[in-house]
Amino acid sequence: MKLQHCVALTALAVTLASPAPAQAGRQAPAKGATPAPSLARQLQAAQRQLASMQAQIDALNSKLAALDERKAQTQTTLAEANSAATAKAQDTATKALATAQAAQSSAQAAQADVAKTAKSLEKAEKTAAAVQWAAGTTISGRLYLNASTITQHTAGGPNANSGTGVNLKRAYLGVDHRFSPVFAANVTLDASNVMGQTNNQNPVAGTTNIVGKGVYLKKAYGEAKLDPRLTIRLGAADTPWVPYAEGTTNHRHIELEMIDRLGYGTSADWGVHAMGDLYKGKDASLSYALSAINGAGYRQLRVTKTVDFEGRLSGQYKGLYGAIGGYIGKRGANTQILTTATTFRTAKRFDALLGYKNERVNLGVEYFYAKDWNDVAVNPATNALSQDSAHGWSFYGTANLAPKWTAFARYDVAKTNAITDPDLKDHFLMAALQFSPVKIVDIALAYKRETVNGGAIATANGVIGCATAATANSFDTVAHASATCKGNGTYDEFGIFAQLRF
Repeated sequence: MKLQHCVALTALAVTLASPAPAQAGRQAPAKGATPAPSLARQLQAAQRQLASMQAQIDALNSKLAALDERKAQTQTTLAEANSAATAKAQDTATKALATAQAAQSSAQAAQADVAKTAKSLEKAEKTAAAVQWAAGTTISGRLYLNASTITQHTAGGPNANSGTGVNLKRAYLGVDHRFSPVFAANVTLDASNVMGQTNNQNPVAGTTNIVGKGVYLKKAYGEAKLDPRLTIRLGAADTPWVPYAEGTTNHRHIELEMIDRLGYGTSADWGVHAMGDLYKGKDASLSYALSAINGAGYRQLRVTKTVDFEGRLSGQYKGLYGAIGGYIGKRGANTQILTTATTFRTAKRFDALLGYKNERVNLGVEYFYAKDWNDVAVNPATNALSQDSAHGWSFYGTANLAPKWTAFARYDVAKTNAITDPDLKDHFLMAALQFSPVKIVDIALAYKRETVNGGAIATANGVIGCATAATANSFDTVAHASATCKGNGTYDEFGIFAQLRF
C-alpha cells in the first residue's frame, strides 16, 4: 500500500511542476471572467493536499504497524499458547500414561493378590474340609490286660494250664466317622489274646506255638440314622443282647457276660441291624434292637440259605431297668451241602434281665434259656445226639465305695445239657475291688472261681472238667460231655485286671 501512495504523489507533483503549453497567440481574457490563480498558489495548495495525504498515509502506516505488532503479538501468543497447550497435553499424556502404568501395575498386583487369595482360600477350604473330617471322626481303642495266677484241676488232678503270666485278652481299635447327621460308618478291629489257643490256655502239646489268635473285623458297618426311633446298620455290628447285658455290669475287662462266656451268644454278627428309642423321657425310656444276621458270629462270614433273627426290648423307669429278648435261627449251619442226610434244627434262645441302679448300688439278675443251640446240624448216620436245652442264671451287684473305688461280685449257675446230661452243671463266682484313677483307666484286684460238676464244659476260660469227654459236631462251638466221664473240674484265677480305653 505504501508503494501505491508514493506513485500517486509523484505523479501529482510532476503535473503541478510542468509549465502550461504555449498557446498560439495570447488572447485577452473574456469580459467579466475571474483571473486564474498564480502558480505559487497552486503549488501551495498541492503541497497542502500532499501533506494531508501524507498525514493520512502516516496514520495508515501507524495503523499498519500497530496491526503488524498485534499480529506478531497474536502469533507470539498463539505460539506460546500452542507451546503451553502442547506442554500441558504432553504433561497430561505423561501423567495419564503414568496413571495407566500404575493402574496396570495395580491390576497385576491385584491379580497376583487374587491368585494368592484363591490359593489361600483353596488351602483354607482343604484345611476346613480336613478339620471337618477330623471333627466327624472318632478313633477309639480298648485294652483288656491282666497279670494273674491260674490254678486249674481236672478230676481232682492238676491241669497243665496252671501258672502265672501276663495276658492281653482283648485289644480293640475302632474308627467311627459321621459324614452327616444321618450317615456314618464304623470299622473296629479285634485282636484276641496273645497267650495261647484260648483266653487262658497254653498251646496243646505238639502244636505250633503262635503268638495270638489273630486279628478280626469285629465291626464294619454303614449307618443311617433316619429318626431317633430308627437307626439302620448294614454289616458287622453289635447284636441286641450281649452288648446290652455287658453295659449293665461294666466288668467286661474281668469276665465275659454269662451267655457269651458259655457260648450261647455273641457280641457282634454280620447282617442288617435296626434300633431306636420308642420313647425317651426324663425318668423313663423304652428302646428296641432287632437284627437279621448270618448266625455264625462276626469271625465267620457265611452265606446261608436262611437268616437268623435276634431282638431285644428294653426300658427303664427311674432306677429300675430291664429287658427281654430272643433268638431264632440255624446259627449259620444251613449252608449249601452235597449230602441230604443232614438235618437242620432251629436254635432258640430266650433272655431276660431285671435290675435296679442308683448312685450307690447296682443290683441285677439275668436269665437265659436255649434249645438246640449246639444241635443244629445233625447227621443221623454219624451223630446220634438228641435234642438238648440249656438254661442259667446270673446275679450281680456293684457298690460305689468312694468316688474312685467300687466293689462288685457276680455269681452264675447254669445247666448246659439239661436233657442229655442233667447232672452237668457250671458254677462261676467273681469278686473284685476296683480303683479308677482317671476316667479311661480301671484297675481291679479280682478273684474268679469256676466249678464244673458231672463232666466238662467249654467256656471262655477253656474246657473245665473232664476234658476227655468233650465232643462236638462241625457246627458246634460248645463241647458236650459224655456220660462215660463224670469228673469234676475247677478253675481259680487271682490277679490284677486292667481296662484302658480311649
